[in-house]
This record gives sequence, C-alpha cells and structure tokens, in this order.
Amino acid sequence: MELRKKILDEAHASVFTLHPGSNKMYQDLKQKFWWTRMKREIAKYASECDMCQRVKADHLKPAGLPRTPKGYDSIWVIIDRFTKSAHFIPVKTTYHAKTYAKLYIVRIVSLHGVPRTITSDRGSLFVSRFWEQLQTTLGTNLIHSSAYHPQTSGQVERDEYLPLAEFAYNNYQKSLEMAPFEALYGRRCRTPLNWSEPGERVTFGPDLVTQAEKQVKFIHSNLKRAQSRQKSYSDKRRRPFVFEKDDHVYLRVSPMKGVHRFEVKGKLAPRYVVAYRLELPPHLAAVHDVFHVSQLKKCLRVPEEVVDTSQIQIQPDLTYEEKPIKILDQKQRSTWRRTINFYKVQWSNHSEEEATWEQEQFLQIKYP
Repeated sequence: MELRKKILDEAHASVFTLHPGSNKMYQDLKQKFWWTRMKREIAKYASECDMCQRVKADHLKPAGLPRTPKGYDSIWVIIDRFTKSAHFIPVKTTYHAKTYAKLYIVRIVSLHGVPRTITSDRGSLFVSRFWEQLQTTLGTNLIHSSAYHPQTSGQVERDEYLPLAEFAYNNYQKSLEMAPFEALYGRRCRTPLNWSEPGERVTFGPDLVTQAEKQVKFIHSNLKRAQSRQKSYSDKRRRPFVFEKDDHVYLRVSPMKGVHRFEVKGKLAPRYVVAYRLELPPHLAAVHDVFHVSQLKKCLRVPEEVVDTSQIQIQPDLTYEEKPIKILDQKQRSTWRRTINFYKVQWSNHSEEEATWEQEQFLQIKYP
C-alpha cells in the first residue's frame, strides 16, 4: 500500500504532473503499473486531493495575473485545433501587437510553420491594423471568434513553471485518447515514470506514410466521438446536488468588493473555507446559517490538517478582507521615466512563502 501511495503521489502531485485528473493519471500509470481496482483507486485518490478540492472549479470568473519577478502578468495560450497541442507563453498586458507578432514567429512559426488560418478573440491586440497586416503578409487569414472571451488567470505558478505546465498538458488529451505530443510527433514523450526506457524505433519510408495516415484517421474518429459525447453531456439536464445530514462541505466565501490582493481576484486561489457542518462555528455566529446550494461544495474527505480560519473576519455577506501584516523585502525597478519601488508583502492568513511583490503606490492607496 505504501508503494501505491508513492506511485500515486508522483503521478499526481509532482512538478511534472501538476495535479491532473483521474483519467489522465490512469492513462499515464497503466503503461507501467497494474493492481486490482487500479482505476477506481486512482479516481478516489484524485477526487480526495485536498489541493484540488480547494482550487479546481467548473466555472471561474475571469481574473488577471499578479506580476512575476520578470514582470509578466498574463499567459498567452495558443492551441492547435487539430492535435490540441498547446503552447503557454508568458506575456505582459502592455505588449503591443508588434511584440506579439515577434513572439508568434519565434514560438509558433519557427516550430510549426505558417498556419493557413487563425481563430482569435476580438481583443484590440489581435485586431489591430499591424497584426492583421502581418498575418496577411505571412499568408494567414484572420478569422474572428464569435465572442470576446480572453481567458485570464489568477494566482498561478510563476512563469518559470510554464514549460512544466505545457509538458503536463501535452502528455494526454481525453478527446484524442492519446498524447498531443504523440499526435504531433508520432511518438509519446518521455516522463519520469518511464525515464529509464530506451528511445522508440523510428519509422522511415512508405511505412512512415502508412502509419501517419492511420494516426490521422484515428484522431479524426476520436475527435468526432468526443464532440458527440460533449454534446450529449450539455443536452442532458443536470441533476440537483443533494446533501445528507452530517455531510461535511466547503462554504464559498470571497474577498470584499473593491478590496483585492494582487489588485485582482485570484482564479486559482482557494475559494472554499475549511470543511464543516452547517452548524456554524462560533466566529461565524453573525452569519445566517441557511445557504443556497450554489454556495456549497461537498467535501469528499476531511483533511487531517485543517487550516485555522478562526482569525478570518467573515462578514455577514460571506466576504472577507485581506490585509498586509509584514514587509519582508524591498526592491526597485527603473524605467526611462522613473524608479518604481516594490515591497514583498506577507498578507493576513497567509504564510511568508505566499508573500507577493506589490507596488508602493498600490499599498499607499489601498492601505494608507
């Protein structure tokens, strides 16, 4: 059992995997391991992960990114429509279309060539005159998507970890029933789970063409089946979630309106406070104890170590305010116009490891 636990921990919580779902974990592990009721145990392990229960959600409000030490505050996600292969590029919201065009050529054209068409959101960067002219020069038709949905993110890993996130994403796709790496390059990528294995045999000549044709037909078939499955899911009416007496749940709370740490609401920040019965604890005595089902999330396993939230001042409307409690470090960033002071701030109810760099001007305005 201890060996299984180590295998599951490595396949779920290491920096090479980044907390994948149970389906992806099973696809990774079944290549090398087997035990009785393996798939069921993997599903149970993934569903009971405390970090996943606190962070993952089906519907998230758009949010921005805190600046990293290198100044990035957004992630540009580029996905190939056919293979689902993705590129995650750290960018800044201050970038102009010319900068995005250079990144596009360096990161995409240099690896995959020039695409025939591109579907983009209707953000000003992508519909700017310069960007459209550049695409025309490269022989690309710019096709606008039906709605403007620029997906942003909250408190995520620093940009140094983006290659690992890209690696984890491209390692398996359920709709393809294979890894995007395999669809793109004709072979599976090497992971820590099969690090010691020799490389795969390379195919040349007519066999390569035959194998590629089979691969394309297989991908088309899986994509069509996945699209039909998704449509059937969306067409079905969702059953209401029913809670039983003595169930443990997470209660949704949110920062106070107008008071946001990092100047944004964190998409990936924990949004459910400690698991408890809706017999409210003493520090929530002022809160009405009847909650709509949308504010609750079932806790599948009560964690052994529970974060103490008694010091969090929850308002009657289930909001809370985070305040700076300590300055840990200071640095300056110079531009051609002025010098900007930054402070490393530890926030209330957070450890020093979760401290963030904030502009002096922001701190003076929000917390005079």
